[in-house]
Amino acid sequence: MKAEYINPFLEAATIVIEQVVQIRPSTGKLGLKNIEMVENHIWIQIGINGQMNGDIVFGLSEQVALKMVSAMMGGFIISELDEIGRSAISELGNMISGNASTMLYNQGVSVDITPPRIIQSASAESLSSGQALTVPLIMDGIGQFDIQVLVAS
Repeated sequence: MKAEYINPFLEAATIVIEQVVQIRPSTGKLGLKNIEMVENHIWIQIGINGQMNGDIVFGLSEQVALKMVSAMMGGFIISELDEIGRSAISELGNMISGNASTMLYNQGVSVDITPPRIIQSASAESLSSGQALTVPLIMDGIGQFDIQVLVAS
């Protein structure tokens, strides 16, 4: 698994979060992590096909998701992740992945991405398992947003 696979997603996530959440995240330590079910957690899963094949999984706690959606909606306080909130988090993953796929294309790697799929703790058994290359983005006052790359080739 190559570390350079995660860099376009890390760069795109930093740019998109700064634009839509109005906060500049700091980057945590790169590592390997097992993807596993965690209570009160949300994953945004996006498939990658082409010269790279696998999944990008963005992981965050429901509390972090609520804070991010609130910030995306101009500070309107969100107390539960309803359909609009899930749509906002899904679109965040879509924007990050779209920007990252453009960056990959500019580096000579052609990929297509699938629409984002939101997975919450109750249905996490359908989440891809295995070891992922992971980098956390830390947002002051909001929490952590994990970028996890499971690439087969």
